[in-house]
Amino acid sequence: MGSARDYFDALSAAGRHHFTLAEAVSALGGSVVAVRAALRRASQRSEVASPHRGFFVVVPPEYRRLRCLPPEQFVPQLMKHLGEPYYVALLSAAELHGAAHHRPQRFQVMVPKNRRPIACGEARVQFVARHDLERTPVVEQNTPRGRMRVSSQEATALEIVGYADQCGGLDNVSSVLSELVESLAPKKLLEAARLCPVVWSQRLGYLLELAGRDELASVLADHVRTEEATLAPLVRARSMKGAPRAQRWRLAINASVEADP
Repeated sequence: MGSARDYFDALSAAGRHHFTLAEAVSALGGSVVAVRAALRRASQRSEVASPHRGFFVVVPPEYRRLRCLPPEQFVPQLMKHLGEPYYVALLSAAELHGAAHHRPQRFQVMVPKNRRPIACGEARVQFVARHDLERTPVVEQNTPRGRMRVSSQEATALEIVGYADQCGGLDNVSSVLSELVESLAPKKLLEAARLCPVVWSQRLGYLLELAGRDELASVLADHVRTEEATLAPLVRARSMKGAPRAQRWRLAINASVEADP
């Protein structure tokens, strides 16, 4: 059987840092059992890692302390391997768009159905399900290993409000928005809003109004009015009873919002 280390070096020299078990078996010429054993030994030396069953990444020396590649360097290739659409989303997308003050602890990825999180060495990936994700506006960004899909700035602003529980709550969302808002374009925000539940526009518009960004808030207010939105709570899990109303947004303000420092 061939040398696993030589195989990893050949892949890296060709600019490739991922492979499947089947590809390794074919390249090394050993049995599945023997190749698995070789990969296990390499993993113990932090030369390779397996973020998903049957899918491996070559870990160069600069990432050996992580015992895996950073998620942005393997998630696009993994999703291609799985044959699933995806995009980097929520706090991870916000960070890539410049809202980096609150660095997310997990790399957040939108997928069409629920998927178990990944723990690969020190790397953590959280999958969030959105059944209509292929409608979401995305941009492509370069990584050292290729390109990855990222929700647009405007889609990110709407989604962090829509998935506030996965983003540390509305206080944290408000803080992230304060950094993201400078890159939002009113026309693109309206286009993205039309592809999302209207309640996301209600909540985002209210937060933008609080932040004094009326040019952006007005676009969403017109959309909320056109869609004839029904009354909704600012925070979904809390009662609306006795909460004051924000008529412009058709919202029951059942929580106070303070941007995290």
